[in-house]
Amino acid sequence: MSAYLGIDVGTSGVKALLIGEKGETLGEATAASREPTRPQPGWSEQDPADWWRATLETVDALGKLHPQELASVRGIGLSGHMHGATLLDAQDKVLRPCILWNDGRSAAECAEMEAALPSLRAIAGNIAMPGFTAPKLAWVRKHEPQIFERIAKVLLPKAYVRLLLTGEHVEDMSDAAGTLWLDVAKRDWSDELLAVTGLARSHMPRLVEGSQPSAVLKKELAERWGMTGEVVVAGGAGDNAASACGIGAIRPGEGFVSLGTSGVLFVSNEKFSPNTEGAVHAFCHAIPDTWHQMGVILSATDSLNWLAKITGQRAADLAGSAEAQFKGPGEEIFLPYLSGERTPHNNAAARGAVVGLSHLSDPARLAQAVMEGVAFAVRDCQRVLEDAGTEIGQLLAVGGGSRSSLWLKMIAANLRTPIALPEDGDFGGALGAARLGLCAATGAAPADIMVMPKIKTVIEPDASLASAYDESYARYRALYPAIEETRS
Repeated sequence: MSAYLGIDVGTSGVKALLIGEKGETLGEATAASREPTRPQPGWSEQDPADWWRATLETVDALGKLHPQELASVRGIGLSGHMHGATLLDAQDKVLRPCILWNDGRSAAECAEMEAALPSLRAIAGNIAMPGFTAPKLAWVRKHEPQIFERIAKVLLPKAYVRLLLTGEHVEDMSDAAGTLWLDVAKRDWSDELLAVTGLARSHMPRLVEGSQPSAVLKKELAERWGMTGEVVVAGGAGDNAASACGIGAIRPGEGFVSLGTSGVLFVSNEKFSPNTEGAVHAFCHAIPDTWHQMGVILSATDSLNWLAKITGQRAADLAGSAEAQFKGPGEEIFLPYLSGERTPHNNAAARGAVVGLSHLSDPARLAQAVMEGVAFAVRDCQRVLEDAGTEIGQLLAVGGGSRSSLWLKMIAANLRTPIALPEDGDFGGALGAARLGLCAATGAAPADIMVMPKIKTVIEPDASLASAYDESYARYRALYPAIEETRS
């Protein structure tokens, strides 16, 4: 029997998952990473060495718990948080901490890039946003020229882990699409986009499809984990595309709503379908000849965690108290722009707000407001995806926030779309990565491997609640111009 390993590199930690030939889970392990540092307001950085330490810890743990299964691994897939700028010199040494996906320092550079190359949006299919990798390099070029001059390679987080696993500089299409250096329609690096940031193809990793082989595991690591024979490492995927592979959303119109630290509305497309006016992310999927769109909000469960911190309560308890007293849309309105916002505003300087406070406002009501604010933000994403011509069918719910039935009820009502909750199990990035590893090692067709999980329940949109939320959503949308004006 052969096994396949998925490694999901997150900002909070690394998860490793073993699956068998039929996709069944054989074992899993996790290791925490150190919290990102914030040297200045709006900045977010992390030491890449921490990802590697956590990767070794997780796979070593699998070796202790499931030695025979780990020894039988024939393919490895990687998933990782997107957009992070990992800068290496000619000896592959890290030059500075990685600038992460939720770092907002490069807003000025975004405007400069678009002014310098008016065709940028047409080529990249996306607006220049501070979260993307290319503007981060423009910032380094301007503010840390001594670092910029030494750059030999720019890697995304999972590609850095791949480098240490295999010795090869390789990236998959889905993660590369989030750099703003990729011609997304052609699935190739763009010389014009690279030149805007003073870089060339030589600074970029080699490109492969996520379900194809990228390299082989180093001999010394295979020996460390008891693996024999050649172990193929797949191209893998950015975290959201990997999650789509994990829940089987690879066909047009299939998608998911993710309530993690950030929030994502993800839909697969048969063709490249950008909508830059609505700040929609239009990226390559992790499998060939497929693309996807995303609406991305930067603070989903992070918003509830923020409320938990300032009230001294657990986020799960706050969600439970909100559900216990829920009678319909609340009076308080929350704008979840704690780290700025991507879709639909593309405004790194936006900040959150709570409006409609009264003497009745208590932690439970504020928790409801936070959950509703995130639901309204997801509704914003749906609106601009539909503007791009996307039709969304049933969505699957993933992420830690999907454990709240109230939150899913709110989202279903606001989107007027059924939300399916899978049976208990992990259908996230690690499973998607493992499935990609299986495809790369065996040549199996992704459509045969990336099937949807069994559904535990489907939350149908409550028609009366949907109409009640229309008024609250209108209030929510009216507030953004007001907070934007206060910062101008």
